[in-house]
Amino acid sequence: MKKVLIANRGEIAVRIIRACHDLGLQTVAVYSQADAEALHVLQADEAICIGEPPSQKSYLKIPNILSACEITGADAVHPGYGFLSENAGFATICESCGLNFIGPSPKAIAMLGDKAKAKATAKSVKCPVIPGSNGIVATPQEGLVEAKKLGFPIFIKACAGGGGKGIRIAHNADEFVRQFSAARAEAEASFNNPDVYLEKMIVNPRHIEIQVLGDKHGNYLYLFERDCTIQRRRQKLIEEAPSPILTDSLRKKIGEAAVAVVKAAGYYSAGTVEFLLDEDKNFYFMEVNTRIQVEHTVTEELTGVDLVCEQIKIAMGEKLKIRQKDLAPKGHIIQFRINAEDPTRNFAPSPGQLEYYIPPGGPHVRVDSACYSGYRIPPNYDSMIAKLIVKGRDRKEAIAIGKRALKEFHIGGVHSTIPFHLHMLNDKKFLESDYCITYIDELIAAGYIFNDPKE
Repeated sequence: MKKVLIANRGEIAVRIIRACHDLGLQTVAVYSQADAEALHVLQADEAICIGEPPSQKSYLKIPNILSACEITGADAVHPGYGFLSENAGFATICESCGLNFIGPSPKAIAMLGDKAKAKATAKSVKCPVIPGSNGIVATPQEGLVEAKKLGFPIFIKACAGGGGKGIRIAHNADEFVRQFSAARAEAEASFNNPDVYLEKMIVNPRHIEIQVLGDKHGNYLYLFERDCTIQRRRQKLIEEAPSPILTDSLRKKIGEAAVAVVKAAGYYSAGTVEFLLDEDKNFYFMEVNTRIQVEHTVTEELTGVDLVCEQIKIAMGEKLKIRQKDLAPKGHIIQFRINAEDPTRNFAPSPGQLEYYIPPGGPHVRVDSACYSGYRIPPNYDSMIAKLIVKGRDRKEAIAIGKRALKEFHIGGVHSTIPFHLHMLNDKKFLESDYCITYIDELIAAGYIFNDPKE
């Protein structure tokens, strides 16, 4: 491997370019017409335009990406997250073209990307799973029979789902048929696959995910957990580690369960196994994300392991040099997603030009971003401005450093989620870690407005 094409954009493209340069590899950025002045274009060794602003005509257009590889002589592709990162067909095409796909095998992506097959894999290694249907549910009549056996409330979920799409909740039989049709329609529109399955809804859960690494030689690690419970409409806003509610014994148990699942799938590369934790601290397998995560930075700061560099080295055939016994969580990490959204208007998108962009600094502060003063945030893609990651000796100190860093973060020209985060760091339930994944949605439904406390 000598030259890596990054089939992505934004902060994750910048992050991958940095890792490649650390390893002495050349980089190729691809960009749409909307991203001609993006930071990843400026930082890569080469850059090539692959199409019009809509992602279907650029970042999702496989022939254009392959042409860029051929033109530039790239011999490897890193997909980042989103776009084609969990597309088994794309990984297969890369392999058939002699390109090193920096991620898991197409077979593992296909197996774990199908929620029903992933659940079956978890069951095979005795990892606890959420009670649900035995595979795809074809008709609402069949589903209603199954739902009554499981007991309401019920999740209706897209088999090929992700990012909170293709999910509906039915609280009773009257709602079920309508929500079943809605879930199938959204699944078809979002993933070109209408198949759905049923899951018993866990009441008041926490969202816990385990970072794993596996190489091509059968070596596996879990790099502890991230608590991603602070969400809005199933979109994560704050992630932290260690989880304030896990004990050391439960941490070990859930970590070993995560490794068992990916090992059974013959998985290699970085990946994340996601779980729900109920009120009695029982954990249940949800899914595997077969890619690097947005919040991988939390684990990097917690463990000192460069996950993106490890991904690349695994793709090159290297063995993991880290051993499980060598890993220990150090300190407390919190990540804040700074998005171009207006918290006072139900988090409405706020694209536009950054009149100024002054990120925070100082000890124990990391900012991953692709933005700069004068940069125009396009409306075509996700609204992330930056990820702010802070580290403290414990959770109390991390929160104090988070407050300082958020107050130092100055963004002009667009609205951002900074006011929301400042509110959360003064929120009694957050400070006491007394919340579940519906907490923010419940605040919004009750009419709570996250005004800027600096104004």
